[in-house]
Formats: sequence, structure tokens, C-alpha cells
Amino acid sequence: MASTAKSESLSVRFWGVRGSIASPGRDMQGVGGNTSCVEVRFGEQVIVLDAGTGIRALGDQLMRDRISQATLLLSHLHWDHIQGLPFFLPAWLPGSRLEIVGAPSTASPQIGLRESLSMQMQPPHFPVRLSDMGAHLSFRQVESGQEITIGEMTITARRLNHPGGVMGYRIEAGGRSIVYATDTEHYACLDPYLVKLAKDADVLIYDSMYTEAEYRGEVGPSKVGWGHSTWEQGVRVADAARVGQLVLFHHDPQRTDREVAALEMQADILRPGTIAAREGLEIALPARRLAAAA
Repeated sequence: MASTAKSESLSVRFWGVRGSIASPGRDMQGVGGNTSCVEVRFGEQVIVLDAGTGIRALGDQLMRDRISQATLLLSHLHWDHIQGLPFFLPAWLPGSRLEIVGAPSTASPQIGLRESLSMQMQPPHFPVRLSDMGAHLSFRQVESGQEITIGEMTITARRLNHPGGVMGYRIEAGGRSIVYATDTEHYACLDPYLVKLAKDADVLIYDSMYTEAEYRGEVGPSKVGWGHSTWEQGVRVADAARVGQLVLFHHDPQRTDREVAALEMQADILRPGTIAAREGLEIALPARRLAAAA
């Protein structure tokens, strides 16, 4: 008997798309001002990529959906990628389960994942502690090149280029794939590890904080060594890896809605279909499953 393919999709929703610091304001409302947080779902499985300020609204949505279990993949431990965790409502509720996956900073490898997150939730910086959270919290350290399985989703981690280290993630399910590569620097050539991670992916979410002119210091100070990339390099990576769709991400906190739209138009000319991430943007990738003959 032939098996029937499920109607599940590998879906992505953006809850925070800014880099470095939250940037509220009238000129940023269209793109959104929250820092990095991306939700990936497949069936009943929920993966959260980074815990920037966008995770607060995501937590509220998960409560409305009555979802009490999720996996949080941290790209790295810089503040704009963890500062929303104390405001993630499911983490405070008994009966909820949250697995936190990531790697220690290469700048302080002796400090584990749990301890690193605890440090931002200690007086005088925060009034309650990580240990006060009511949910069942578990921690898993991941290494570059490691593959882990969460439900029907397979996640591959790969270390990229950023001060203190950063992990890029490839998430696969239902014959579809999404690559999350934020806070990575391209330097003078394509990163072969990133190109391999993104090979033939359906969607590449890529750090596009700067333009090439900004990166090289032709506009403002040079950004070389700051750990971020450009939308132009995102196009090159996507082309080299034969990615389906490129999504520009981790926008400069000073970049207005109009300026983001202008960069999006330029990127679309070079690589048709390229879009800029905005809060609320959703991408659904219907599962590809072949019927298996008995």
C-alpha cells in the first residue's frame, strides 16, 4: 500500500529582524524594530532561532496557540540575540518545556551555555534569575558540523565568522530546507563552509547589515572585522549555493523602512525573488514527500 504524504509545511515567521539594538520609531514600523527572532514550524514541532526582543511577541502567540514545548537555537550569545529570553512567557510557566541549544562563546569557552544566560539575569542587571523560571529548561551544547534531530526536523550546525563565534543552522524537514546565517562576516571571499551549509537550500536567511560601500568604509568608518556582512555578498552566497530564495536579515538599526525597501529593490534586480525580512513575514514551504510503495 502506498503511504499518504502529510499536508505539513516547513514554515518560517519573522518576529525580530534588526541587528545590534532594538530600534522603535515611526520610520521603522514597516520593517519592525525588534532584534533577532525567527520561528520555524513543521507540524507540531517549533524551533525558535535566537532570543532577541522579538521573542516576547512570539511567546504570547505560542500561548494563544497552546503550544508548551519548543527548541531555542542560539546563533551566539551577544546581547541582541538573548535579551528577549527573560520576557518569553512560556519559559515562566510550569508544565512548559524549553530546550536551549547553542555553543559557548569562543571568547569565554569556559563559561557554559546555562551560565552565560544566567549572567544577564542577575542583580543589578535584572530582578529575577534564570533559575526562577517555572518551565523545564534543558541545555544542549552543539559543535560545528554536528547534526541533531528534533522530531521530524534535522538541524546541522556550522561555525561561521563573528567575534566570539557564531553558529549558522540548516533546518530540514519534509524535503525542504532553511538556512539561518546571521552575524557572519564575508571578508574578501565566500565562506566555503557557509556555501556548503546553504547548498540547494530553499531559503537562505542572511546577515545583510551593511552595503559593500559601508563595509569598506567608503560611507562612514570601515566595518571590516565587525562581524557582519552585506546584501551584495548575500547574493553571491545564494548564487554559489544555488539557493531558492534569499532573505535579507539583521538590518542596521538605523536603516529606515524606505532605505530597507531600496536595498531590497537593488537585490531583487541582481537576484530576482530576493526579499527583505520584516516582522510578520511568513514563508511556507509545502512538504515534498514521495509516496512509498509497499
